[in-house]
Amino acid sequence: MEMKKVMWMLKKDLIVLWRHKPRLMSIILFPILMITLFGYGMGGTLENIPVVIVEQSSGPVTDQTVDAMRNMSLYDIKDILKDPEIAREMVDTGEVKAAIILPPNYDNLTSSEPTVVMYLDSSDQLASQALVPATQALFSKLSGQLAVERMQGASMKPQNSTPASGFQGMVSTINFQIDRIYGDVKYMDFLVPAVLAMTIMFSCMFGMGQSIAGERERGELARLFMTPTSVSTVVGGKIISKLVIESGRALLLLFIAILLFGIKINGSMLLTIMLLILTALCFVGFGIMISARVGTQEDYMQMVMPFAMPMMFVSGVFYPIETMPWIFQKIAYIVPLTYANNALRAVMLKGAGVGDIMVNLLVLGGFTLLFFAMGVTRFNRDI
Repeated sequence: MEMKKVMWMLKKDLIVLWRHKPRLMSIILFPILMITLFGYGMGGTLENIPVVIVEQSSGPVTDQTVDAMRNMSLYDIKDILKDPEIAREMVDTGEVKAAIILPPNYDNLTSSEPTVVMYLDSSDQLASQALVPATQALFSKLSGQLAVERMQGASMKPQNSTPASGFQGMVSTINFQIDRIYGDVKYMDFLVPAVLAMTIMFSCMFGMGQSIAGERERGELARLFMTPTSVSTVVGGKIISKLVIESGRALLLLFIAILLFGIKINGSMLLTIMLLILTALCFVGFGIMISARVGTQEDYMQMVMPFAMPMMFVSGVFYPIETMPWIFQKIAYIVPLTYANNALRAVMLKGAGVGDIMVNLLVLGGFTLLFFAMGVTRFNRDI
């Protein structure tokens, strides 16, 4: 091996890399992004799940319960209310994942067995899996602690004394009841809508790299422009063909999920299909925007990866957004995949209609218009 020539080739490749700044920045930033997202986004346990507490009584037992929940990292207590209906509405609208409703007789444990109700958004299967056993264990532990405290207090009192209220007398068990507003949702039901959106994202973004940047690199695009064909016709044809292919792929994935895993669509099938098409159109536009100014497929891929991979992790595909570090939560709401996930889950799991997902539709539509505007206006046929 001629080491001198090997060093020349190494120098040449480094110079080429230096001249392609997007490729260089991707090589530096992509590993940092990945280890950060894995470590903070998926490497830990679920924490800070937003909940609300309803107090319908006051006293030492209620105070002890609220203090115990505040001291647990699992709960992010958004509010303490008096009206159960307001708390239920907060769960219905997705503001919190659960409402823990303490009954009016909660502080009268000596004369009754109170039933605590958890009103749960069961469409978020991961949050439900964490909340249910932890909350059951919490109230079981509280029952035991209160019983022990009462027994210790009774043993220290004179035998001729009269039991007082509160902890005095035998402490009853605290019952726990779960009200799942969307029934029992399997993890596969929770995962499939987001996986559909994520698959569309990857296939559209990477497919546009092959369709435009790849053809430009191979000279096919230049030969196409030599014919009496306008730029708008070429770009429009690329968009329509990719949209048809990727929408067909998404529908195939949806029907396979229904057949193999028994996935149920609680909302409109037509609305679900329209959402898949809108998602495909959005990420085709993203691909047009990136490929408009790059000369090679490799440059395109290096520019897309720092966008695609973080979107996959922070948009709530695998874990609820609310349980991520605050910086990831902020990033999540500036990427289009989050809104596609939210809309598809709302329709497929909750049976939502157009009005319920209007914000997600408007944001997705806005991203689509922005991507196409930037891509078409900046498209360079001569690169």
